[in-house]
Amino acid sequence: MLDFSSDYLEGAHPSIIERLAATNLEKTAGYGLDEYSEDARAKIREACAAPNAEVQFLIGGTQTNATVIDTLLPSYQGVIAANNGHISVHEAGAIELGGHKVLQLPHHLGKIDPDELREYCENFFHDGNRNHMVMPGMVYLSQPTEYGTLYSLTELEQIKAVCQKYNLLLYADGARLAYALASNENDVTLPDLARLCDAFYIGGTKCGALFGEAVVIPDPTLIPHFFTIIKQHGALLAKGRLLGIQFDTLFTDGLYRHIGESAVAGADRMRAAFRASGYELAFDSPTNQVLVNLTNEEYDRLSEHVIASFWERPDAEHVIVRLACSWATTEADITALEELLASMPASEKR
Repeated sequence: MLDFSSDYLEGAHPSIIERLAATNLEKTAGYGLDEYSEDARAKIREACAAPNAEVQFLIGGTQTNATVIDTLLPSYQGVIAANNGHISVHEAGAIELGGHKVLQLPHHLGKIDPDELREYCENFFHDGNRNHMVMPGMVYLSQPTEYGTLYSLTELEQIKAVCQKYNLLLYADGARLAYALASNENDVTLPDLARLCDAFYIGGTKCGALFGEAVVIPDPTLIPHFFTIIKQHGALLAKGRLLGIQFDTLFTDGLYRHIGESAVAGADRMRAAFRASGYELAFDSPTNQVLVNLTNEEYDRLSEHVIASFWERPDAEHVIVRLACSWATTEADITALEELLASMPASEKR
């Protein structure tokens, strides 16, 4: 079976494993106060052109989203997100568990539309009953989105303008950020995110690390005592150097910047192979995720040979599946899929 079900099936980039092994018996301070974590913070600040930013390392994406959102919002505020956003669908109500409602807007290929965001805010702040309602306090988005699509720099700037007008914080989920940065269609840089976002995180778990996400807060005064709040949320890793070493490695010699390039190239080949065999892409995406709209028959046939993630059912006759490439996807994996699709073209009845 060819397994393309996710982009974090493998362990970690060999350079990270080597660094972890080489430092295994060293004695360092805990809780991210070690020299490796400090080196990683310095490199991330430099990469983001944010010399004063607070940088903290957490363990996973849901933990990071829940901690940051709960920290930034007072009890009476909620967070605006696309209705297919990760916090809206695939985090099992983690944000609501923290006491904050997810206020959903319709997505457009995974993205929030700036004009619809503006209209939502206008309607809320002109509503005579707004004091009885959950007040929006933040906009959440992900780069890339759940569909592997990208916000352009213009779109982010338009969203930021709405946030500034209505005093909303802007927070970006960068779980797969390496694959966004590697895309030929991307025009958003780490310094752009640091300039436009009040907080964002640089994903490690899905981008070559064993685990870990780096939260970047460009204005360090935004969250006083963030270290202590992370501890309160049970999100502070005692052996913090395990996170610091990984991000220090990822941000050495441009590894993070380049780690997604082969994944995006592999996904481009996969998209071309599906099209060449008559299959229908659910929509095109320029990053490492490939979403295909299959008939039920095609889904059953493909599932005999390929492990893909079930994504959604647009109707009773079709299934959308997601195939993902990662930094570790091999040439042999892609070639095998190309040969398989060539041998089993799409159904004539779609």
